[in-house]
Amino acid sequence: MVRTLVLTVDRDNDLGVKAGIRGPVIGRKSTLSAALKLGIADPEESDTNAILGALHHYDRINERAETNDEVEIAVLTGDVRVGPRSDRAIASQLDEVIQDFQPDTAVLITDGADDEASLPIITSRVRVDHVEKVIVRQSKGIESTYYYVAKAIEDPRWRARLLVPIAIFLMILGLGLILPNGGVLIGAMPLIIGIWILAKGLGWEQQMERLMIDMRESATGGIWSSLLWGLSIVSFLLSILTALQVFYGSTNELESYVINTYPAIDSFNLDSVNRNISIWIIAIDQALTWILVAAFSFVLSLGVLRWKEGSFTGQSMTLIGLGAVFYTVSKAMAEVLLAELGGGDYPLEFTTVSDTWTLPIFALIVYYFLRTIVDSVTAEADDDGSNRYWGI
Repeated sequence: MVRTLVLTVDRDNDLGVKAGIRGPVIGRKSTLSAALKLGIADPEESDTNAILGALHHYDRINERAETNDEVEIAVLTGDVRVGPRSDRAIASQLDEVIQDFQPDTAVLITDGADDEASLPIITSRVRVDHVEKVIVRQSKGIESTYYYVAKAIEDPRWRARLLVPIAIFLMILGLGLILPNGGVLIGAMPLIIGIWILAKGLGWEQQMERLMIDMRESATGGIWSSLLWGLSIVSFLLSILTALQVFYGSTNELESYVINTYPAIDSFNLDSVNRNISIWIIAIDQALTWILVAAFSFVLSLGVLRWKEGSFTGQSMTLIGLGAVFYTVSKAMAEVLLAELGGGDYPLEFTTVSDTWTLPIFALIVYYFLRTIVDSVTAEADDDGSNRYWGI
């Protein structure tokens, strides 16, 4: 007497989400009903074909079985949050099926690699004699290719894998064309792609992930936070000293600084309009870099503590992006104000205006996209109710 269990796995719980069916589904009648409900709810769902494939194998094994042999079919469902949570649900349901049926061997029917990831869980509890993947035959025309690409973009699990590499490639290409001497960035693209392919081929991806987890678990957040706090305080003090040097600096040094720093200003007279206002703008301009370093260090110190606690959500990244916008806009405004205060007029030529304001506008666009991404991921994490780590 041989007990054979025909299994199919719905790792992302489409049965529960789309058809309202809770796993495990045991028995031919219940399985057929589940397949019909899921097919009606979403005719394009591939899990429907996997369940029908499992029914096909169940009937075929049942026809060939000996008199005393027993065959059973079951559908295991995971969770929308594919990962440890769904694997625990599958393991629990499998234990329930094994306790009821006591199988000697099993046959696993899947619709792709995602569901096949549950194979180690199944083989640890029951002997698997056969694994089969059900693939729906489609036409090979351009229309089918477009359909699959469109469906992959709509699927949140494939969207990041497909769109993020393309977006990074286009961003590097655009920066290489916009920035002066951008050939280095364009030339770096084959290097980056080659490193990524090498990492995938050698399995460095999993090793780096384990390294980051070990670093997060073993890092002493207080030490790094204290170092960043110290850097923030030192940078703030240096900004004050830099401003004091401007107040006590000579006229020739300040005028030379303005002319050498801003290409749009050909000549500068410190006493042309208002000396005190000009000195204050120059002092703020020179101290701005140290102020930005102090602010970044402060934000990173808070981020390190949250990373250690496992509550890092990415909001620190938006603050850093906002700081970059503030820095670039402040530098551009300082150039315009100093040009007017130095006795001349700020040239309103296209090349001059674009040289001054291209970087602030670019920083503002990058900040907008960064904030949108962080808000989207944070909202998704809140909806899922799961803990996600941003950044590292």
